[in-house]
Amino acid sequence: MKSDIQIARECQLKPIEEIAHQLNITDQELEPYGHYIGKISHERMDPDKIAQSNLILVTAITPTKAGVGKTTVSIGLALGLNKIGKSAAVALREPSLGPCFGMKGGAAGGGYAQVLPMESINLHFTGDFHAITSAHNMITALLDNYIYQNRNSCEGLSEVLWKRVLDVNDRSLRNCITGLGGVGNGIPTETGFDITPASEIMAILCLASDLEDLRRRIDNILLGYTKTKEPFHVKDLGIGGAITILLKDAIKPNLVQTTEGTPAFIHGGPFANIAHGCNSIIATKMAMSCCDYTITEAGFGADLGAEKFLDIKCRVAGITPKLTVIVATLAGLKMHGDVHEKQIYEKDIEGVRKGLANLDRHVHNLHNFGQTVVVAFNRYATDTDEEIEIVRNHCEQVLGCGFAINNAYSEGGKGATELAELVVKTIEEHPSEPIDHVYELSEPVKTKVEHIAKRIYGAANVTYSSKAEKKLARIQELNMERYPICIAKTQYSFSADPKGYGDVRDFDMKVEDIVLNSGAEMIVVIMGSIMRMPGLPKEPQAVHMDIVDGVIEGLS
Repeated sequence: MKSDIQIARECQLKPIEEIAHQLNITDQELEPYGHYIGKISHERMDPDKIAQSNLILVTAITPTKAGVGKTTVSIGLALGLNKIGKSAAVALREPSLGPCFGMKGGAAGGGYAQVLPMESINLHFTGDFHAITSAHNMITALLDNYIYQNRNSCEGLSEVLWKRVLDVNDRSLRNCITGLGGVGNGIPTETGFDITPASEIMAILCLASDLEDLRRRIDNILLGYTKTKEPFHVKDLGIGGAITILLKDAIKPNLVQTTEGTPAFIHGGPFANIAHGCNSIIATKMAMSCCDYTITEAGFGADLGAEKFLDIKCRVAGITPKLTVIVATLAGLKMHGDVHEKQIYEKDIEGVRKGLANLDRHVHNLHNFGQTVVVAFNRYATDTDEEIEIVRNHCEQVLGCGFAINNAYSEGGKGATELAELVVKTIEEHPSEPIDHVYELSEPVKTKVEHIAKRIYGAANVTYSSKAEKKLARIQELNMERYPICIAKTQYSFSADPKGYGDVRDFDMKVEDIVLNSGAEMIVVIMGSIMRMPGLPKEPQAVHMDIVDGVIEGLS
């Protein structure tokens, strides 16, 4: 099998104007970034077409460290739908430089199910991440200047909540001190960096409905508290307009293509373990405006990803999936069946059977949302027919779910036609019900958190650190309990224990901290040990990357 980058280079890309014309996007609505990438005006959305479009959510079982191929399935399904004559597009998140140079090496799909040009998408793309990083840090600089200029007045701040961001994995920047070297260099302050996907600006960009809504949300970002204990927002600095200027192009969705010329919208990139894990509402609605079928994904497993997609993104956007596809692999099932990580690619019938409990939990949760579910089995070369049939029979006979094998990685759209036909048939015969949310926005924060912890994760109890209790009391004082909840926790388990594989239940979940994202209009609840600035592994993917004779190597 050829490498991802070899396959990508062998594809004959269509000019971006041709891809746009497939979607009835005019040359006036397209802003080309070179020959094969374009941005589309966010005003292109068509409410009537959105209401008629079939939105499909792709999620997954609790993933292994290598993932389960959710993006490959999402792209493959779009290829398969187009292969059987349907009008389809995929709407995905943009990759972050941190994981690309750290663990992943790339995040644009794989094999013959990729979005292209993959080198550009995985690297600087159209500069959206840089714009978000610049906007976030511009707020920091202007806030620091305000604090410096008002250091001897009653208008200064007693507490600062806003940090800095950078789109790299750098553990050394998690905690640092700025302002050293004398009064002319600012005020010594303990601060730190988060990775750009964890920035509230990223969440705001992905949840904003248009440029005006983006400006409104930026103005409402909570930066800290004054000496009189009053909240201090971006609007109090008077810089909302300036920050919006930095994002005027970043808010426009990016249009690219797949390995088979299928339209793909790539926009925004919050992580699901520290944020809400969905691409932008604007990009999703743009795809729905242009196609009969739109495939999008939510980060990591269905507990972290699909819950936030349904309880946060769909609520804000006013959209509902017609179907949810849950991705499973034998390696993932074996990991949840107590098979050692080094042996999950070896045949193990009992491990597969035991691991099905993890799949069952996710399917059960999605059914409780009112979602119709089909299982996409992402096939690997080491999989055996006997093991696959165990999963198929369980899905069809025990769970009552449709089941299809996805071979898009090795065969492109042809390898996803079985899944595509199942998806179309299921939507026509048994589409999902309206979303039955886990909680009501009007409920108290603790009630909402308890609903998620018990109904989605299977926890027995939820406790709060003293730090979290203080944050909660302040949220109540500000009368901001009405926002949805965004759980931040490990992606490798239903619990806060990253080694708690399988169908773990009846554990205690502790809320370590609470972050009020008043601009994004959500409450981030941090459970367990979670890093908002990842570190690098002993051998980062960067050591395998090079550029030889102008050709990039190792980006896959």
